[in-house]
Amino acid sequence: MSIARRSLRGVGVLAGFMLLPGCAALIEPEVRTVRVEVPVPVPCRAPEVAVPSWAAAGLRNTDSLEAKIRALLAERRQRIGYARLLEAAVDTCK
Repeated sequence: MSIARRSLRGVGVLAGFMLLPGCAALIEPEVRTVRVEVPVPVPCRAPEVAVPSWAAAGLRNTDSLEAKIRALLAERRQRIGYARLLEAAVDTCK
């Protein structure tokens, strides 16, 4: 290295050492506790909803049209009730 580079390097190091005491004179920051509320996901504890045995599940091709319609209407009511139970279970998680 050349003499000029060495002298410039020495001046830079010397300037750095002269600035260090200035940093030490800074006032310590005040330490304080701040409470921050953050939403945390919680697992849902909804009750299990049992699937009913559907009224139309036992229908056969040989059953009368009237029996098939009654079974399908009964199953429709079952499904409406089952949907309400599922909605109630989901609402407990909100």
